[in-house]
Amino acid sequence: MPELPEELTLPKGYVTDTPPEVPAPAKDSATVMLLRDAPGGVEVFLLRRVLGMAFAGGMTAFPGGGLDGRDADTSVAWAGPEPAWWARRFGCTPEKARALVCAAVRETFEEAGVLLAGPDGDSVVGDTSRYAEHRAALVGRQVSLAQFLAEEGLVLRADLLRPWANWVTPIDEPRRYDTRFFVAALPEGQRADGVTTEAEDVEWCTPAEALNAWREGRRGLLPPTWMTLAELAEHSSVGSALATDRTINKIIPRVVREGAVIRAVLPGDPRYDAAPAHVDAEPGDRIER
Repeated sequence: MPELPEELTLPKGYVTDTPPEVPAPAKDSATVMLLRDAPGGVEVFLLRRVLGMAFAGGMTAFPGGGLDGRDADTSVAWAGPEPAWWARRFGCTPEKARALVCAAVRETFEEAGVLLAGPDGDSVVGDTSRYAEHRAALVGRQVSLAQFLAEEGLVLRADLLRPWANWVTPIDEPRRYDTRFFVAALPEGQRADGVTTEAEDVEWCTPAEALNAWREGRRGLLPPTWMTLAELAEHSSVGSALATDRTINKIIPRVVREGAVIRAVLPGDPRYDAAPAHVDAEPGDRIER
């Protein structure tokens, strides 16, 4: 794992002034790194979150969001590794694993217009503009992913996703997430449009270009995003990234305050054990509804 640079500090107001006695519960969420091959190397789809958003406003991130209770619907037509396989990779129950994969597919469609589904387990849809009304209905929570797929006769393609990482927001933050990171290739014939009220702008770029934009102060990155970009930068193609057999461990940064500077530190950093910590209750496997 690359080391977080000392220059990577947390934005002012992002964490509480002092660690809370009772940390906020970490909500389960999923995020997807969409990749495509380009002349300059593998590119990743990034969006800049709207500045006024309650969590990570103004920061650059990947498409994603929290679980909807209906993401656990077992009626979703499914192709690829079964929920039990995903459960072993992410260390959770099959029910939660199913919900995480469904959330990853749903959020990618909502925020990027990319749909990891097809008429059967061997195909994937092309131009997704025909599903614009369903996309808006998903955003408005008027329909569930299961309802949308059933109405259009589509099968969720879990085999187009790969597990990448699991990051949990530090206890010092008022809004916390237990986020599973996935990686997927942009399906042929589809385009990521970023038509979402949650993004100010979107961009395809190489991980190295994104990291350089951060160094130059043109993009804000939180530690999980910086780390995953640094890891992706080690791959020269989408195939290489998808073929990576990664061990998924839950990463829970801790926060250290050094004067006016606030930064996250990871296990292995000498400052980690000295930073305030709280032992979270074992994450439950109940899906919030």
